[in-house]
Amino acid sequence: MIGPVLPTKAGAFRDFGARNAHFAVRASQRIDWPLFIAAATIAVMGVVNLYSATSVYFGTTRGGLAEIYINQVYWLAIGVAVGAGVASIDYRHIERYAYVIYTAGIIALALVFVLARDVRGASRWINIGSFSFQPSEFMKPCLIVALGKYLHDDPNSEPRTLRDLWGPALLTAIPALLVAKQPDLGTAVMMCLLFASIMAITRINRKTLLGCALAAGIGGPILWNFALPYQRARLTTFLNPAADITGTGYHAYHARIAIGNGGLFGNGYMKGMQNQYRFLPDQYTDFPFPVFAEEWGFVGATVLILLYGFIVLWAIRIASQARDRFGAVVSVGCGALIFWHAFINIGMVSGMLPVVGMPLPLFSYGGSSVLTITLSLALLMNVSMRRYAGFSALARR
Repeated sequence: MIGPVLPTKAGAFRDFGARNAHFAVRASQRIDWPLFIAAATIAVMGVVNLYSATSVYFGTTRGGLAEIYINQVYWLAIGVAVGAGVASIDYRHIERYAYVIYTAGIIALALVFVLARDVRGASRWINIGSFSFQPSEFMKPCLIVALGKYLHDDPNSEPRTLRDLWGPALLTAIPALLVAKQPDLGTAVMMCLLFASIMAITRINRKTLLGCALAAGIGGPILWNFALPYQRARLTTFLNPAADITGTGYHAYHARIAIGNGGLFGNGYMKGMQNQYRFLPDQYTDFPFPVFAEEWGFVGATVLILLYGFIVLWAIRIASQARDRFGAVVSVGCGALIFWHAFINIGMVSGMLPVVGMPLPLFSYGGSSVLTITLSLALLMNVSMRRYAGFSALARR
């Protein structure tokens, strides 16, 4: 009797290598190149802009700031490496551990009140040796994944009523309140905007919408009473920009001047007057856009905004092609994260919104911000790559 022919060790190794090589080829073919190219273009433009924004510190006592563009390159490299790992894991495995990821984010937020260092009156960063990170930034993709898991498993039919919203609202409220306590109102508002954006893709009862709008209208004056003095000052300065130009309105005032000075084609690279004469504070964190707009003008600023717009619209396209609800929700959430970051940052520096601490995606300096955005882009890439049934089957072998 002749038994089954078993492959030799060498033959099995060759088969394994062939399957991996075939998978690598298929993976390269399934990479969402438009998404990758758009994000990479913004990142390169951001590093170039950071070099110009920090060039004013060359040869000064703050010369160390002149080299942060190098650190930005390191963070981008780390982000790409981590993002590649996230994109290589089938997002349905991420869905299984979504609540574990969310819980880890909540624990990190709680540790802020024990381990964080105080910077400008706020405790947001945890130090581990020479490394520091901001848990509130990483909580954003954690929240997106948790909301995607909840809606994926939710058996309730649409349209959703107020009772159907308490679950995702609670998932959002817990980290938002912890972040607001730090205090970091901008990030807390961002989490609420992510919740609203994700809920917008579901059908919600009209009475529920009216109830939510009424609650927001009533809650506004109540929140005003709990706002800190500097938060109130930012809002009053926004309503009356000329009230305190040398104080709370200083940042926004000179940001608007820089944008206006750019004209149509800009003053030229490293020739922006507001930056070179140090009128722009925080020009490498919260205010990099005025530096870019002054040097490259309306045309350059429009190109940058269009790149952000393309990524957001592409995320919606990915969501429409996703194979399940979890993938669709995560895609919308990641697109909303990039949209609100860009919209709020550009809005505040151009005088359309109050000034809040909101980094510009892949443009502002900061390791936590860079890793958060690259993780979000990796999740988008993950869903995009696995919209093909054949690729998902091959990845599981």
